Amino acid sequence: MPAPSASQSPPAASEEAIVPDSQFEEALPPLDPALGQPLEPLEDFDVKDAPPVTAQGEIIPDAPISDPALTEPLSPLATFDVQTPPAGTESEEDAPGPVEPVRYTLEIEGLDQVGLEGNFRDLSALEDADGEATNGSQVQQRADEDELLAVRLLRSEGYYDATAVSTIEQLPEPGRLRVVLTAVPGQRYSFGQIAITGPETQPPGIAREALPLKSGQPIVAIDVEAAEANVRLRLPQQGYPFAEVGLRDILLDPATRLGDYTLPVEPGPRSSFAGFTTEGDLAFDAEHVGVLARFRRGELFDQRKVDDLREAMIATNLFSTVSAEPVRTGETAPDGTEYVNILVRQDAGPARSLAGSVGYSTGEGFRAEGTWEHRNFFPPEGAIRATAIAGTQEQTVRLQFRRANAGKRDRTVLVQAEAGRRDYAAFRGYTARLHGLISRESTPIWQKKWTWAYGAEIIATNESRIGEPELSIGDAFFLAGVTGQLGYDASNSLLDPTRGFRLLGRINPETSLRDPGQPYVRNFLDGSAYFPATDSLTIAGRARVGSIYGAELNELAPSRRIYAGGGGSVRGFGYQELGPKEVLPNPKFDPTDPDEKDDPTILVPTGGRSVVEFALEARYRFGNYGIVPFIDAGQVYTSQYPKLSDLRFGVGIGGRLYTNFGPIRADVAIPLGRREGESKVAVYVSIGQAF
Repeated sequence: MPAPSASQSPPAASEEAIVPDSQFEEALPPLDPALGQPLEPLEDFDVKDAPPVTAQGEIIPDAPISDPALTEPLSPLATFDVQTPPAGTESEEDAPGPVEPVRYTLEIEGLDQVGLEGNFRDLSALEDADGEATNGSQVQQRADEDELLAVRLLRSEGYYDATAVSTIEQLPEPGRLRVVLTAVPGQRYSFGQIAITGPETQPPGIAREALPLKSGQPIVAIDVEAAEANVRLRLPQQGYPFAEVGLRDILLDPATRLGDYTLPVEPGPRSSFAGFTTEGDLAFDAEHVGVLARFRRGELFDQRKVDDLREAMIATNLFSTVSAEPVRTGETAPDGTEYVNILVRQDAGPARSLAGSVGYSTGEGFRAEGTWEHRNFFPPEGAIRATAIAGTQEQTVRLQFRRANAGKRDRTVLVQAEAGRRDYAAFRGYTARLHGLISRESTPIWQKKWTWAYGAEIIATNESRIGEPELSIGDAFFLAGVTGQLGYDASNSLLDPTRGFRLLGRINPETSLRDPGQPYVRNFLDGSAYFPATDSLTIAGRARVGSIYGAELNELAPSRRIYAGGGGSVRGFGYQELGPKEVLPNPKFDPTDPDEKDDPTILVPTGGRSVVEFALEARYRFGNYGIVPFIDAGQVYTSQYPKLSDLRFGVGIGGRLYTNFGPIRADVAIPLGRREGESKVAVYVSIGQAF
């Protein structure tokens, strides 16, 4: 009915009562006088053996015993046979039937709107079981676990009022259930006031600047933990090695949905570097530890420099375990900071090692190399290495002394003597070489922007070109030269770069030690660049140019000329097989043999005085594997300066297996416009990318 309007008034109540009060009281029945009497004390009641009674106080008699066996005494337990019947004696009716598993479906409500459904399914007990359980009780247990999981996830994202409930429904199909988990996030909490308590740092506010939390930002657990970790990281990097971060406190206000955040921080003393101490099974003393360190006494403490020292010691490969940590001295520095020593604990590992490698490439054939090394024969870091190479085209023995970090971090001194025989496509002969080098080079652990090297060498070589008679000792070459090299590496990886570029220039003046002495200079410039087209695809390019200035081609020893072709040059061509060739008699041809199948002449590379090379690759990676189509181009010229005429091309495809120490590559290539004497197919297998 409609509500009354403001202009209407309700009817007046009747002044005359329907039933008078006196008449109503007379109609009521009288009360029992006993109701007004006081109750008897409980102690007066004896209820131990009291029989049961009705509401009117009558005693209820016992029910008659209908079965006389109920009154008989029980049989003694000893008379029972409780032995397990032997297997196979039960009847088919007694045998348990197969237990049918319970199948269920999972529906989630309320988590998708806050973007947590995917995280929930990754951790869900119900989801992990793929919708199958032994029975309904197991489904219920999983649902209970998932309720707690949903609440934990929501609270980790700032939904502290979140609730979650699960329901299990029986579907019409037997053994089928539906589980519905419903989450109610509620309102999200945000940061209110943010404060750091404890002594102030110098300069002030270091801890607060390192804590990237802002008022009004949602309270997300992972953001809070990351921010506190950043405080623990930044304070030791700015002079506070003994800083301690306490337990956070977040005071939530349900009315405003804000949480006031407080973090106690004890920075400890502001410190500077003092010196080094070392203990344990020493590979080298504290003085050499100072050579590896990139800091000096009096510098403000920086944990990054301590970590750098530890990693440099690991890179020596001389330790089983090594650690570096600051130790208080109590000594005050002139700037008011406290000096700290760096305590290095060493556990020297095995210094001796054996290593070997096997490889194959078209044009070079098989090559096996074995190495014995003592990495600390002359401490500190004075290594002795002996190497033997046995290959299709090379047999060499080599003895090497190498001192790493020689008086200065990253400086290496190398002295090497070797002797061997080589039988290449262009020449064959015997060579002895004494070589010395001082360098700063990249390693797989330490990739450096700038690298350099300089050194000298003496070479004695008795060589002859294929198809020519062997040279006598009187025709041998005796050479002396110096080497200078400078490189710049802006790539992001030494063995598998995906972005950046590299440049390397090398100059190598040489002269003959026999009359007439003919000096000349070998020059090379290499460059490569890497562009990440996508996360999985890298476009890589390389260019190389080289020349020999000051000598004619026939004045150069065959091994000192420039050649091209091979896995590190222009693929598709054999090692040293790209470039000008000369027709020479085939030493394997026997004109007296009626069954001779070899050609009477062969094409032998002459080498040259200049070279240009180019390469372009598309490196596509999927997981730990990759595929690399490529095209290479290049040519060797007898002129002093390179040209771009008569370029030869090789195309191919390669496979990559990516490991923790670098990619293993296998490339297959063919030359375009193949000419007489050139390989039909070339195969290259090695560690690392081609460039």
